[in-house]
Amino acid sequence: MTLNRRAVLAAPLALAPLTFAPLSACASFEVATQPDQIVWTFDRLTDIGGETTHVEGAPQIIDTLMGAAVRFDGVDDALFIDRHPLAGAETFTFEAVFRPDGGPFEQRWFHLQSDEAPGGPGTRIMFEIRVVEGGWYLDAFTKGEGYNKPLIETSKLHPIGQWAHVAQTFDGTTYRSFVNGELQTEAEIAFKPQGPGRSSVGTRINRVNYFNGAVREARFTPRALAPAQFTSPFR
Repeated sequence: MTLNRRAVLAAPLALAPLTFAPLSACASFEVATQPDQIVWTFDRLTDIGGETTHVEGAPQIIDTLMGAAVRFDGVDDALFIDRHPLAGAETFTFEAVFRPDGGPFEQRWFHLQSDEAPGGPGTRIMFEIRVVEGGWYLDAFTKGEGYNKPLIETSKLHPIGQWAHVAQTFDGTTYRSFVNGELQTEAEIAFKPQGPGRSSVGTRINRVNYFNGAVREARFTPRALAPAQFTSPFR
């Protein structure tokens, strides 16, 4: 099911109750890094993945069952990183491990942005969520010259206050999104490799739609992985 993005964003705000479920099965989150992967571990506020990192607001390092993570307050906390880690990739996998803690309906929490001249198409790849009564659903999104595609499935809700693995992939033809290794939705797009740029975590790159929750890790692979190859501890 693919929805009109503008209609989805106009949906009324509803807040889900905040509950924190134990994750005893994930008490140690250690996974191998594939040779062509870029890994960003959010156990610090500087030099994420060895890249120059700028802090805004007051994000906090917290201890969790997943390991150290960065907690964002949903108001003005953000990290800005001087790299678009999927720049130049013709196919890709973008993975992240995060915990949404409720709050506003629209939260754009991981944004990869290409540098462009004014008036460019706004080339980007993003992870967003929509918080509704009973949980959240994923909005994966990419846009560039000749393509502009959200992947949204409102019927697939996930619990607030619990860790989750999300992924989006492009295999040369089909763009797909996943939560905990399960397909959410897919579409064919005419994707083109994106140019160098920068990233934001905890907010959209233009400082709107802040994220309330925690981020543990992100992985970027210049090829499309199958769900069995994801670094998810939740399969």
